[in-house]
Amino acid sequence: MESINRDNQAGRRVLHSVANAIVGKDAIILRVFLAILARGHILIEDIPGVGKTTLAIAFSKALTLNYNRVQFTPDVLPSDLTGFSIIDKDTGRMEYTPGAVLCNLFLADELNRATSRTQSALLEAMEEGQVTVDGVSYLVPQPFMVIATQNPVGAAGTQLLPDSQMDRFMVRLSLGYPTHEDELTLLQRKQGQNLLDLVEPVLTSEQLEQMRSEVDKVHVDKALFDYIVKLIGATREHKDLLLGASPRASIALTGISKALAYLQGRDYVVPKDISPLLSDTLSHRLILRPGAENENITTTKILDAILQSVPAPRI
Repeated sequence: MESINRDNQAGRRVLHSVANAIVGKDAIILRVFLAILARGHILIEDIPGVGKTTLAIAFSKALTLNYNRVQFTPDVLPSDLTGFSIIDKDTGRMEYTPGAVLCNLFLADELNRATSRTQSALLEAMEEGQVTVDGVSYLVPQPFMVIATQNPVGAAGTQLLPDSQMDRFMVRLSLGYPTHEDELTLLQRKQGQNLLDLVEPVLTSEQLEQMRSEVDKVHVDKALFDYIVKLIGATREHKDLLLGASPRASIALTGISKALAYLQGRDYVVPKDISPLLSDTLSHRLILRPGAENENITTTKILDAILQSVPAPRI
C-alpha cells in the first residue's frame, strides 16, 4: 500500500496541474486521467470553444508526453496519420517517414469531420498499438493514448463515427458550458497569459507507465466481476435498446474502476468504484430503439435504472 499512497499523491498533483488550465471541470479531468491510467482512449463530444483541445494539451504537459495534434478535415489522408515510405535517393531504399499518430498522446481534433477511410486509419493504432505501412508494422511509442474530440452530430461538415470506432473509446465525456462563476474565473485568469503556461510537468512518461502497471495489479473480487457482467448483460436485454454493450465494455469498466480504486489509495476495487463510471463508459456503446428519444428515453436514464435494478455485492 505504501507505493499506492505515494502515487495517489502524484495523481492529485496531476489533477491540480491540469485544473489550472481547465476551470470548474474537475470531474471531467478526473475521468480523463482515470482512462489514461487504465490504458484507454477518450472521446470528448462537445460544441466548439469549451476547452476540449486545451484539456488534451494540458494533460500532455502535466504528464510530459510527446504530443501530436491533427485537425481533421475531409482532405486529411490516412498516410497523414500512419506515415508513408519514400525512396532515399542516396541508398535507393524505401525509408519510412512516421505519421502524426506515432507519439505518446495523439489529439484527433474534430474526428467526425474526416472521411471514414481516415477515421479507420486510427483503429489499428488504438487497438493493437501499431500502424502498418506497405506491409511493415511499426509500434507506437508507449505510453500511448488517443484523445479525440467531435462536434455534436448535425453540426456543419460532421458525420457519425462508426459503431466499431465508438467502441474503441473507453469513455465519452462532455465538458459543457462553464458556470457563471467559473467563466469569470477563466476570464480573470487568462488576462495577459496563456492558461497552458500554468500547467506544470508532474510525471515523466516512465513514471506514468509505472502507475499504469500498478493499476493493472489492483485486485478485483470474483463477486465484482460477476456484478460487472450482470450490469453489461442488462443492457443486452433492455427493451429500449437495439444494441447492448459488448465484452469490450466489460473490460473497459473493469479497467477504469481499478484506476479509481488506485487513485483513492486502495489496491482492491469496491462497488462504489464501478457505479459512478458506468454511464461514461457505456453510454456511447448503446443504440436506442427507434422512437425512444421521442419518448424522452436516454442511455443515461437506462443505465441509472440498471444500476438500481442490479444489486451490488457486499465485499
